Amino acid sequence: MNTNIVYPDYSNSIANLANSILKKWGLPTNGKTLELLDRYLAKDYKNVVVILLDGMGRCIIERNLEKDGFFNTHLAGTYSSTFPSTTVAATTSIDSGLTPCEHGWLGWDCYFPQIDRNVTVFHNTDTETGEKVAEESVAWKYCWYSSVINRIDSAGGKAYYAIPFVSPYPATFEERCELIKKYCDEPGQKYIYCYCDEPDKTMHLTGCYSEESRKVISWLERKIESLTTELRDTLVIITADHGHVNTKRVCIKDYPNIMNCLKRIPTIEPRALNLFVKEDRRDEFEKEFTCEFGGKFLLLPKEKVLEMKLFGYGTEHKDFRNMLGDYLAVATDDLSIFNTKEKKEKFVSSHGGLTEDEMIIPLIIVEKK
Repeated sequence: MNTNIVYPDYSNSIANLANSILKKWGLPTNGKTLELLDRYLAKDYKNVVVILLDGMGRCIIERNLEKDGFFNTHLAGTYSSTFPSTTVAATTSIDSGLTPCEHGWLGWDCYFPQIDRNVTVFHNTDTETGEKVAEESVAWKYCWYSSVINRIDSAGGKAYYAIPFVSPYPATFEERCELIKKYCDEPGQKYIYCYCDEPDKTMHLTGCYSEESRKVISWLERKIESLTTELRDTLVIITADHGHVNTKRVCIKDYPNIMNCLKRIPTIEPRALNLFVKEDRRDEFEKEFTCEFGGKFLLLPKEKVLEMKLFGYGTEHKDFRNMLGDYLAVATDDLSIFNTKEKKEKFVSSHGGLTEDEMIIPLIIVEKK
């Protein structure tokens, strides 16, 4: 793996891509646009399609696909994921044009101070027990935002999701591709956003460069190449939310000296942990954590995290600082720290840290006249 540390570049990130779309539709942006994309959008295609392949960072296409294949030959450039380099944070940024400190969707698990609970965001369940925490989505209730799609629609434009969570709920990637074709054939200019949970799903379980992962990535490449042959007057943007790294894994509960210092189990991600520490145990905690993980993780006090603007610029969500914890532990090497032994055994590959392989994502451009 490539362990060079790469910090998020919020002038050249996935959040900026969303702002380029907003600008294209004549709407106020939430930040800077993505200059790499703006010149393609200026060509005024009838359809703009964004296909996000979960986890398909630059390293994944470079090391799994042929150099003269469809993705690599259409690679227009690379840019930055958010921090943390993870789906909840980055896909919310591409859906809103906001950085994580602004939207508050920080990671797979988040601490919500409003209810004093750790919640698995997309499942709306308690991080430890797995039980449902509320009938309505806690994340949407406390971290609501207006999406790019809704803003275009509200302004009288046309914008569509081709994702499994929004009507007509296309369950498979093949169904989403059919939906893209259907929407592109409709009259008028439109924006279409498509999400696919692969290759992330397979890589987590088998590793970044396994035979299984390579097959999935190759299939996605072929499927998208085939889709583009059927489109006209369309700009197709293929990208990712983050990269992936194969990691060694530990469970934090196997470190009682660290656990005894904590008020609650950490959340966000196994490679980006927020740590709420008992007031009288901070010195002890710093010593224990640094002793165990100092070579693999940066341990940053909250004040340093805020100073570094790791989670982005802009107007912070009102609860952001209370969601953060007292310290942030950020992976810079090949280790992930899980909350349970079950997850430690299950996840071969992970993301969320600051290594180059996690942070750098591709911008693949296909222009169909």
